[in-house]
Amino acid sequence: MHIICMWITRHIEKLLERMAAQFSAVLVTGARQAGKTSILRHLYPRAAYLSLDLPVNAEAAESAPEQLLDQFAEPLIIDEIQYAPSLLRYLKHRIDADRKPGRFLLTGSQVFSLMQGVSESLAGRCGVLNLHTLSCAELCEAGFTHSQTGCLFRGGYPELHVGADAELWFPAYVATYLERDVRNILRVVDLQDFNRFLRACALRTGQMLNYSDLARDTGIAPNTARKWLGLLQTSAVVTLIEPFYGNRTKRLIKAPKLAFLDTGLAAFLAGYYSEEDLMASPQAGAFWETHVFNQILKQEACRAVSRPICYWRNANGPEVDLVVELSGKQILAVECKLKEHPDSGDAAGLRALAAAEKGRIVETVVVCRTAAAYRLADGTWIMNLPDLLQKLESPRPVRSR
Repeated sequence: MHIICMWITRHIEKLLERMAAQFSAVLVTGARQAGKTSILRHLYPRAAYLSLDLPVNAEAAESAPEQLLDQFAEPLIIDEIQYAPSLLRYLKHRIDADRKPGRFLLTGSQVFSLMQGVSESLAGRCGVLNLHTLSCAELCEAGFTHSQTGCLFRGGYPELHVGADAELWFPAYVATYLERDVRNILRVVDLQDFNRFLRACALRTGQMLNYSDLARDTGIAPNTARKWLGLLQTSAVVTLIEPFYGNRTKRLIKAPKLAFLDTGLAAFLAGYYSEEDLMASPQAGAFWETHVFNQILKQEACRAVSRPICYWRNANGPEVDLVVELSGKQILAVECKLKEHPDSGDAAGLRALAAAEKGRIVETVVVCRTAAAYRLADGTWIMNLPDLLQKLESPRPVRSR
């Protein structure tokens, strides 16, 4: 297998550089193989490098941290810091002695546990950002010509776009990284159960989460399903989309939606081995919704303060796939349709939300595969995903409803 050596510019680079110019430490989190180490080594080629993925280094970080750190010049990239979380305390002492920015550049693949360690040891001393897999916009700017559905099927792991064979890469990724994390964190003995769980989750991307149904279809207990899904969240493989309500406290008592953070990985786990098979499947609409959510999420991650992305559904059935909360309590509502020419019936949920949240709606949009944007009689925009992302980049309040 021949891997092409090239650099695909990441939109988050400017935010990372801003953080490194302000904080003594910067932590880049995200899924394994999303490009965390690559972006740091690309932006800071002269920085020293320490990988805690190597057991001998992780052991030294736990047993003799000061001596280990003394071996490296600064700035220092410390890779996979979750393997030696106690090292954060020693970084704190060094930072307190010298608040010079950009001293330590950290990566980590287990988001929640790392955030706890950072909040305890490096609060106020460390900038944190989340690196997702490649966005369609990044790939387009790099010269790749994938269609939106092609980008959806292939996903955004960088190696898949520089020569790796997806048919070989995804099985190795699951076996090497996801299963190893399971062994290290949960001590799961029967990985067949976990693999069935992964596939069941992939088939539910873009759908409301029901732990009992998920556990039943996998043959495990509901509490085990919760624990394993927590691991997938911690490893930045999946996320939960909260329901939107005018009263924010209600979000915590309603069912969220499950979303994979890379649709290529979800398609592989769900058993789709061609773009055509996926697009012809009953899950195509849910995968399109997940794809739209991911592209918005990746764009939002490049902002210093990202805006919440939710979904809306009332007790009577009307639903809106995505609700983006803008400034001033305004919202932009998005319905996702895989078709090329949605009509008024496809905007019914948007009209229901507009009636429920009068005065807060900046814009209603049906995002689809149309070639050119147009508006329905009720004012709803019909547009493609690149146009939607451009609108979200600098939204202008056109009207309130």
